[in-house]
Formats: sequence, structure tokens, C-alpha cells
Amino acid sequence: MAHVEDRWYDIVRHPGGRKERVKSDRFGKGLRYRVRYIGPDGRERSRSFPDRAKRDAEAFLVSTETDKLRGSYIDPIAGRMTFAEYAETWLRTRSFDESTREVTEFRVRKHLLPFFGSRQLASIKPGHVREWDASMVGKLAPATRSVIFAHLRTILGAAVDDERIAKNPCSAKSVKAPRPVQRRVVPWRYEQVSAIRGALAQRYRAMVDLGAGCGLRQGEILGLGVDDIDFDAGWLHVSRQVKLVRSRLVFGLPKNDRDRRVPLPDSVAQALRQHLDDFTPLSLTLPWENPADDERVTVPLLFTTTRRGAINRRTFDGKSWRPAVVAAGITPTRATGMHALRHFYASALLDAGESIKALASYLGHADPGFTLRVYTHLMPASEERTRNAIDDLFDPGEKP
Repeated sequence: MAHVEDRWYDIVRHPGGRKERVKSDRFGKGLRYRVRYIGPDGRERSRSFPDRAKRDAEAFLVSTETDKLRGSYIDPIAGRMTFAEYAETWLRTRSFDESTREVTEFRVRKHLLPFFGSRQLASIKPGHVREWDASMVGKLAPATRSVIFAHLRTILGAAVDDERIAKNPCSAKSVKAPRPVQRRVVPWRYEQVSAIRGALAQRYRAMVDLGAGCGLRQGEILGLGVDDIDFDAGWLHVSRQVKLVRSRLVFGLPKNDRDRRVPLPDSVAQALRQHLDDFTPLSLTLPWENPADDERVTVPLLFTTTRRGAINRRTFDGKSWRPAVVAAGITPTRATGMHALRHFYASALLDAGESIKALASYLGHADPGFTLRVYTHLMPASEERTRNAIDDLFDPGEKP
């Protein structure tokens, strides 16, 4: 039965039932009070308290028994695992595609383990989270801090689920999640897109048409096969991308693990037909998602290197895309990658009156709300339509 034991005294029973409390061999040594109880797993647990802390011991006992009845009991021993040990277990058992696993491992090991790694899970408090986040200000961009904070919150949330800690310190009211700075997208003009296209080698020019005319991501363009183009019906099937995983090229699903269909404009179709006439598609075989797996996929790729290989985006960006951006009179920044072609595509569709829902589908966004947040400032102004609508409704001359 659960009870509080005073280890500095023993109870001696005399004949007749009289009890006497006498000093034990431990008197004056170590922690005086020990709470002993049975955990939900049937094993005996204990926790010790110093002299003059009997009330604390009794309060702990009451709290523990209450938690057991409520089903919210957490074994104190479970929280002694270090953050580093638990984070490595989380990384090993978390379901990721291999490219996401690689970048998540890097972020956790570089930015979380140095601060939290040696701490026991149960010892991590909201103050530690605030201290860590403050130490990252100025070292990491707000967007990066936001992503890494999300990793920390997820790891500690899993520790709650695994009953190693009772609460997630990242969810405390005093902890404010870092928010990325939302920068307004400024789309390129058609003349700029055309200039970049003209500065690229001929074998890569149709890539600009696919980005600016169909909104494909760079990896999706690099992974596009001949069989993905339906010239007759006017559709593109975006079913894969070329990714770089642990320094090796692989095929994989598009971002968000979703394939999609995108309308193929006649102008882009014409550019693709010309490209196919000039450069014969090359069937290439790459691993699927994980370079360590045996699964291989063969695709007749539209875009390959001069050495008849799949295109490495890092090599392409450095040797082809960036020089073309400079040649077009644009200063290279993080915002001038091939992703800028998607912004051009989005701005063109919104200016033409396309809906956010349709745009999100064509761009491959999982949440139309994200599309709205990024591009809402590009939507055509409707102030005049608003004035006219209300005037028509309340114009006295129109009432009977």
C-alpha cells in the first residue's frame, strides 16, 4: 500500500501492543522521507524527500495516487531519458520520405542537440525553450527558426504521447513560436522571364516555359517524362520529381506526396514539341526516393545534361540558371531561383480571374489557404465593383 516512510526512525512493537519510535541507523543521514507506491505497471516506485519536507512527501503521494486514478500518471523514471537519446529514437521511427529525413536530421542535430541534448526530458521547462529560441535570434532566419521550433515541439509532443513527460513545454503560454517574416511576392515581368529564357542554353529553354506557363517546381520539371504530356487533351501529369538525397539523384513523388494534372497551354505545348524535335528524350534509371533501396524507376526524361545524365539542380543553378539571371539584368538573391517562375505563373492566372482553389490545385499546394496568404495581394482590386454593387442595391431610383 502506498505510504510515506520516515527512514530516520524505526517503530518498535512492545508486548501488549505498545509502539515506540526509536532512532534508526540512518538517523541524520541522507534524505529522510521516502514515498513508496505501486505504479500502474505493478512495479514499486519511490521518491525521497529531505528532513522537514514531510508535507511535500504527503502531497506528492496524494498527487501520484490521483494521477493513477485519472489515468494521467507519468513514471518519473521515464523522463530521465536525455533529449538526445529520445530525439534519435524519434528520428529513427518517424515516417519521412528520405529527402525530408535527411534535412530534418541535419536541423535536429545541428540546432537542437547542442542545447537540449544532454538534458533529461523531464527537466526541460518552458524557460529552457525561451532561452534556446532567444539564442537563435540573429543566427538563424525567422523562417528557419520557425521550422526548427516545430521540430522541437513535435519531438516533445511525441514524448508526451509516449508518457515520458506530462506536458509539452513548447505549448506553455509563455512560449511564443517564432513566426517567419511574410515577404510580399513581386512577380517578374514577361520581358524578364523572356530574357532569362534567351540566356539559357537551348536544351534548357523549355524548362522556363514549364515553370512560367504551367507552374511546375524545378524538381518536377527535371523529372518530367514524355509519357507525362498529353498533347491531344492539353494536360500535364505531374507524378514525380528529381531530388538530391544524401548527395545522390533519385526520383520521388512531388512535394506533399501528391501527383496532379495541370492545364497545358498551346504556347507551352508548341515549345515542348520543338524541344522534342531538337533533343531526343533519354531513358534514365534512378532509385525511387531512397538511394539505399533496391527499387529503380526508368523514365524517358525531357531534360538531361550534355553528358546524357539526369540534371543535378545544384549544378544547374550554379552553371546555368544564375548566369542567365545575371545576363537578364537581375541581381541574384534567394528570391531569384527557378521558383520565381511559379510566382509569375500565379500572378498571370490571378490577373486573368482564376480562382484561388484552382490555382492551389495547379501549383500542388495542399492548402488553398496557403495559396491565398502568399498571393492575395496579387488579386485584382475590386473596390470599384464593391461601390457599384452597393450603389445598385441602395439607389433610390431603382426602388419601386
